[in-house]
Amino acid sequence: MPVEFIALCGFLLAAYSIVANDAIQTLGTFLSSNEHRPWWVLWLFASLVLVSVLVFGWISNGGDAAYGRLDHLPVLQGGITWIHVVPPLAILILTRYGIPVSTTFLVLTVFAPKEMLDMLSKSGLGYVVAFVLGLVIYKTVMSGFEKYFADSALERPAGYWVAIQWGSTAFLWSQWLIQDMANIFVYLPRDLSVELLFFAIVVLLLLHAVIFYNFGGAIQKIVTSKSNTRDIRSASVIDILYGLILLVFKEYSDIPMSTTWVFLGLLAGRELAFSLNYKMQSLRQTGVLVAKDAAKATAGLTVSIALAICLPWINDLINPQSTASAPVRPALAMQGISSLKRVRYHPDPVSWN
Repeated sequence: MPVEFIALCGFLLAAYSIVANDAIQTLGTFLSSNEHRPWWVLWLFASLVLVSVLVFGWISNGGDAAYGRLDHLPVLQGGITWIHVVPPLAILILTRYGIPVSTTFLVLTVFAPKEMLDMLSKSGLGYVVAFVLGLVIYKTVMSGFEKYFADSALERPAGYWVAIQWGSTAFLWSQWLIQDMANIFVYLPRDLSVELLFFAIVVLLLLHAVIFYNFGGAIQKIVTSKSNTRDIRSASVIDILYGLILLVFKEYSDIPMSTTWVFLGLLAGRELAFSLNYKMQSLRQTGVLVAKDAAKATAGLTVSIALAICLPWINDLINPQSTASAPVRPALAMQGISSLKRVRYHPDPVSWN
């Protein structure tokens, strides 16, 4: 089977599974608070942001639509093989049951098992920061606002809240795309041609159309199960906080991280603050809800670790001559001051000629 075909299959599977699992976590509050609008209006808006982010990244990064998030991954000596296509299949299965897995761990750790610790550390820090920020903000600053939002839920929000919410969604959506597109574009060359960029954009737009038509699918239940997420004002605050956290971590380092963990951490801190402020449910009930989400994320992490360890081993048993499971990190050229610049890995492991 040609390497090009395997890489293409990996890209298509990753695009579908990651859009179904991760993207809806970012757009979930947007969908839940705009259920009264036609799905295609919401899709067109999200598509405009998606195309703008990908094209800008492609132009500004010399053909790299993943914004340099793949620079920490080594070039695979044997190229893309069947073991790299298994993780997206696992994501599809887990998504079918509404499990918000970390696609970053599931996909990228198979490409670079040695990078798992760095990705895990950054993602764990992201969860803690998001949890603490959500708890503090909603326990103090947002306490009175959220009570007002809940009391006036039946009233029509002022028109400016629509602009705020759509603007906050565009901000959050762009930050998520910059972080998580690496999980999809890892299957394509690091320097995309115009034709491949166009193909990738068309595929992503079609997949998002399916997700928007179904208003999120199973993963959307993670959002709607939380307090007051259908209110356009509450949704705007969640999006702004989530987007700011992703922006900070994007500037912190280029190492890929799990946006899923950040998302769950923010919602967990918010839900705990609600329980402390309004006694809407007991701390035990809140703890059970938070623990269930954390358990689902941990299940995804467990699967990713298992795949990262077992798949290369199985591949070596089946094909002892294969070098696909032995990634080699090329030496970084230029040290010192020049090492601050992003280094691109070449040649690309996949030939598309």
